[in-house]
Amino acid sequence: MYRIKAATVADISTIQELTDKIWRPTYQAILTPEQVEYMIGMMYSTDSLTNQMVTLGHRFLLLLDEDKPIGFAAYSTTDTPAIYKLQKIYLDLSYQGKGVGKFLLLQVADQVKALGANILELDVNRFNKAKLFYEKQGFTVYKEKNTDIGNGYLMEDFVMRKPL
Repeated sequence: MYRIKAATVADISTIQELTDKIWRPTYQAILTPEQVEYMIGMMYSTDSLTNQMVTLGHRFLLLLDEDKPIGFAAYSTTDTPAIYKLQKIYLDLSYQGKGVGKFLLLQVADQVKALGANILELDVNRFNKAKLFYEKQGFTVYKEKNTDIGNGYLMEDFVMRKPL
């Protein structure tokens, strides 16, 4: 039985454990190992996650199978009140392709709709096969963007949107 739990700073170590398990296999075909390690450090260090939760106001959700953490998502407001951004969504690879990611995404959509959103937006690497998953969930490409994340690395993303 799957359930969602609102995550707090007390759950940072769980988010980091999931990141360690999910990130490398997810990105190994499209990013160098050095860039993966750099990005994990940049986005998933305790200081970074604390900043995202406390200062930036990102809301994190943990997805549990019974009591076992199997994924997480995070979302936030944007400069446009009716548009919310899916900052992160990651699922244990052994649960992918079984409707579990869709379940987690629907939980995020329901929460942001309740907060007044009518569009959910996300960034996805242009070479990430997850783009197909997002398209199946009703997202379409809104634009492309490149983001310099430092250390000589560039994130090459599609910005995708879904009306809610």
